[in-house]
Amino acid sequence: MDPHTELFQQHRSRLFGLAYRMLGTPADAEDVLHDAWLRWHAQNADALDDPEAWLVTVTTRLSLDRLRRAKTERAHYPGPWLPEPLIAESEQPEAQLERSESLTLTFLLLLERLSAEERAAFLLREVFDYSHAEVADMLGIGEDACRQRVHRAKARLRDGRPRFSIDAQKQQRMLERFVTAMEHPTLDTLRALFAEDALHVSDGGGVVQATLRPLHGADRLARLYVQISENTRDHPLQYTFTTLNGAPALLVWMDGALTTAIWIECDDERIVAMHALRHPAKLARLATAAVTNHQAPASLH
Repeated sequence: MDPHTELFQQHRSRLFGLAYRMLGTPADAEDVLHDAWLRWHAQNADALDDPEAWLVTVTTRLSLDRLRRAKTERAHYPGPWLPEPLIAESEQPEAQLERSESLTLTFLLLLERLSAEERAAFLLREVFDYSHAEVADMLGIGEDACRQRVHRAKARLRDGRPRFSIDAQKQQRMLERFVTAMEHPTLDTLRALFAEDALHVSDGGGVVQATLRPLHGADRLARLYVQISENTRDHPLQYTFTTLNGAPALLVWMDGALTTAIWIECDDERIVAMHALRHPAKLARLATAAVTNHQAPASLH
């Protein structure tokens, strides 16, 4: 490997982590890194005082351009939009080097509350630990403007943060209770799993059946899953457990195909929010990885 390529590879995991947190989909993050590599390939690295800062700046600005377009597209997205998980074999080492909670799907969805500019400033300062002056240079703005963007972002995220701590063991136990309840589902057993003001968000992308608006309330969520059970009576669902972006998750299979990936937020006793990713394109790589990693039903191995 030549020194120019080696230097890019040295920073690749951090650049991927930044682009993925900006965009919420691995494929878009990889596209940004490809474009960043092309620009880096044409750049004389010896003329740079700080190659890392140059690469982070280019990756940030490419991500900003793509995110602005994505936000316009998501405004017309059929139903709720959910981020796409990383699959185990593509998770970058930087997931352990940076703040792990900033990689969870719940946090990525929370970042959707921010404008593209706020998202970039917040991630660079609060997750990747660059100074306000460094972030301002990367974004081409004044330091005061940078501080304002970070302050606004933190306020918006604070308002939207769950009112409970996210505990992986509790999430796993609640997912197991949900699977048990779905073996013989009734309104009472399912209703008991959900908080009174529980939220359900489903992303089918207009390709497969999914709720087009978020559902609220234990009763509505219980009725939804009783109906799902009735609709799939002739094609029983199978469930396997996995970890997505560092948090417990549930994979739902029907006739050997992955139909849904579920992750939750919960308090000490109830599921407070359930997210159901059903878009086939977003599930495709996840399904392949699940079979490879023996996280699919045994019949698929």
